[in-house]
Amino acid sequence: MAPGINGMVSFPTLSEIGTVGLVQSLKYHVPTSCMLRPCATKTLSKAKIASGNSSSSSSRNVEKINGKKVNGVHVIEMPPKGGIINDNNNNNSGNRTSSNLEDDPIRPYLLGRFYEDGYIFRQTFVIRSYEIGPDKTATMETIMNLLQETALNQVSSSGVGGDGFGATREMGIRKLIWVVTRIHVQIEKYSSWGDFVEIDTWVDAAGKNGMRRDWVIRDCKTQKIITRATSTWVTMNRETRKLSKIPDEVKCEIQPFYLNREAIKEEDTDREKIEKLNSKTAERVRSGLAPRWSDMDANQHVNNVKYIGWLLESMPIGVLQDYSLTSMTLEYRRECRLSNVLDSLTSIKPKMDGESMNHSTTGMEGLECTHLLRMQADNAEIIRARSIWKSKERPTN
Repeated sequence: MAPGINGMVSFPTLSEIGTVGLVQSLKYHVPTSCMLRPCATKTLSKAKIASGNSSSSSSRNVEKINGKKVNGVHVIEMPPKGGIINDNNNNNSGNRTSSNLEDDPIRPYLLGRFYEDGYIFRQTFVIRSYEIGPDKTATMETIMNLLQETALNQVSSSGVGGDGFGATREMGIRKLIWVVTRIHVQIEKYSSWGDFVEIDTWVDAAGKNGMRRDWVIRDCKTQKIITRATSTWVTMNRETRKLSKIPDEVKCEIQPFYLNREAIKEEDTDREKIEKLNSKTAERVRSGLAPRWSDMDANQHVNNVKYIGWLLESMPIGVLQDYSLTSMTLEYRRECRLSNVLDSLTSIKPKMDGESMNHSTTGMEGLECTHLLRMQADNAEIIRARSIWKSKERPTN
């Protein structure tokens, strides 16, 4: 950097410093615990491409996936199973040196990386200013969006992804999409603006005709798990909008990725039935909620994350200010389309932390809320939900 006009500092352009130079600068602003961890398994050779003049910067060996660039950066070619990330310089030592780190340090911040023989997909994120709430921490919607992003990137990086929104090739041929039926999230700590988080995700079978997807979120600085989540998914025909059995061809694609591991122990998972609210049993009702065009996703329905904001519309402002949302269970009943107008219903009752799932603090008063999102026209259910809230610690004088 050099002084510029009027004493201002002028920064070199990207063409002047090159991608590697930019990466070297970025490394000083990223926690070392978030830097790439090597996969302790047998690796494949990197795809090397030379483009014409060997003396030019573009002739450097680069990495790619399916011969395409991602955001202008070549990334690593994935094997059919998608599990092993290439690293010729691993030397079987389990340690990644600074020299080969310069080859692909941007990759984990673009599409993530596979670990444990390809069963675990890991991606790193930074919490942006537009992803926090009034208390300067990430919102539940932010967390859910990051979970969804990690899941989609696992599919796209695995080698089985098709043209659909997280669908496999065989699903695309059969016009099938994934839809979530239930998700349970437990939050130990919310990240703040500028924090780096590391998300692991993996899949397993859920009964005979479903898929379970789990996640854990770690704070990059402390490496402590701050969020756990588990979910159940089924397939739906994108044209008829009817649920479908998972075809054997699709099972053959995803079964090699199945990992028998639980992010949340079975005994700590919320399996209790969620009560169906109505206008008489609900304490609070918020009507006239209408989806916007920006609420729709690539599957032509309201994205499942959008429902959380609508559910919380019927919560008292005092609860939102004085309590932290520590657990949420969502049961999805039907799609919501652009033309639907919705009601949000909520009931609230006291709950001690000693009674709630996976909360170690006892004696502090909490709340258990039951929610319902329904069609305003015919009261048809869209989603039932249960949330657990813990009183925020107030500063002492």
